[in-house]
Amino acid sequence: MQQVIKEGKVNLASAPWAMHEFFAGSGLVAYGLKGMFRPVWSNDVSSKKAAAYEKNFMSKHFVLDDIKNISGEKIPYAHLSWASFPCQDLSLAGSLGGIDAERSGLVWEWLRILQEMPERPALLLIENVTGLLSTNSGANYIKLHHALSELGYRSGAILLDASLFVPQSRPRVFVIAVKQGISIPPELCDSGPNWLHNKAAAGLGRTLPDWIWWRTDKPSKRKQNLVDVIDFNLPYDKDDVLRLIPAHHQAKLDEFNEIIATGYRRIRHAKQCLELRFDGVAGCLRTPEGGSSKQFLIVKKDGEIHARLLSPREAARLMGAPDSYILPGTNNDGYKAMGDAVALPVASFVGESFLIKLAEVIYNERLEQSLNRVSTGA
Repeated sequence: MQQVIKEGKVNLASAPWAMHEFFAGSGLVAYGLKGMFRPVWSNDVSSKKAAAYEKNFMSKHFVLDDIKNISGEKIPYAHLSWASFPCQDLSLAGSLGGIDAERSGLVWEWLRILQEMPERPALLLIENVTGLLSTNSGANYIKLHHALSELGYRSGAILLDASLFVPQSRPRVFVIAVKQGISIPPELCDSGPNWLHNKAAAGLGRTLPDWIWWRTDKPSKRKQNLVDVIDFNLPYDKDDVLRLIPAHHQAKLDEFNEIIATGYRRIRHAKQCLELRFDGVAGCLRTPEGGSSKQFLIVKKDGEIHARLLSPREAARLMGAPDSYILPGTNNDGYKAMGDAVALPVASFVGESFLIKLAEVIYNERLEQSLNRVSTGA
C-alpha cells in the first residue's frame, strides 16, 4: 500500500481472476478490467508504450519483447487471455494485406503461444477493427474462427462503438471465446443477431459452426459530450488549415453561431481538404504516423473560427482515461499510446457484461467437479 501511495501507480493486482495481456500497449484494457481481472503477464514490443504502462501501473509482470520470442510454456496460468493484435492489415485505412500479412498476422503467434501452454485459459478475448469481419468477404475472420475451433474454443464476435461511452467514434470488434464444454449462462446468448451485431457479423454468424450469438443489455445513454473533454485554454495555432475546409462543409459551419467540430485532412479529387464532422463526436483516434493522422479541433465562437490539433490529454479523455493517467514522452508518444489503445470504458463494459460472468461460471463448475471427485473418492 505504501508503494502505491509513494509512486502514484495503479495497483491492478486486487482482482479475483487472472489474465494475460498480449499486445498490451498503454494498459487501458487492464485499467478497464481493474477489480475484475489482474494481469499476471503482459507483453508488448513497443518501448514507448511500455514506458506509458510502467509509468502508470505496477508492472513487474510486463515483458518488453517481440511476441515471436515468447514461449507459452513459460507464461503463468490465467483464466483470460486478451489479445488486441495489430490492425494495420485489416483496417480500411491500412494496407488490407489480410490476417496473414506481417503485422496483423501476429495473431497466429498468439495462437501458437496458447497451443504451447500446459493449461490454456478458459476464456479468450480478441479485439480488432471492423475490417476483421468485412475485409476479403469475411475470409479473414472465417480463418480465425476455424483456428479457434481447432484449438478447442467456441466463439462469436460482437461490435461495440466507443461512442456509446465517450464522444469518439471508434467501432471495434470483440471476439469472445470459451473452452468447449463450458456452460454459457442463457442470459448471455441469443438466438440470432441483436444490437451487438452489424451486417457482416450477422452474415458470418449464420454460416459458421459453433458461433455464439452473444447478448447483453445496451448501456444507458452517454452523458459526456465533446465539450466536456476540451481544454479551452490551449492556443489556436493551426488557423491556416481553415482554408482547406471544402465549400459544402464551410456552408454547414456557417449555419452555427457556436460549435465545436473535429476534422481530418484527406485527399479528395487529387486535392487536400479538411473534412469536418458536426455531430459532437470526435473522429476515430489514430496513431501519429502519416500526414493525415492527427485530428484537428475547430472552434467557432463569438463570431470567430479557430483551429488547433487535438491535444494528447484530450485524446486520453476521448479514450476514457482519467486525467491522473500519465502520458510520458513527446506529444507523438501520447498520440500513439492512445491511438493504438482500447477505450477504457469499452473494456470495462465487456468485462462486466460478459467476462466476469463467464469466469464465475467456470469457477463454479470447477468447484463442483472438485467436490464430486472428493465425494466419490476419485
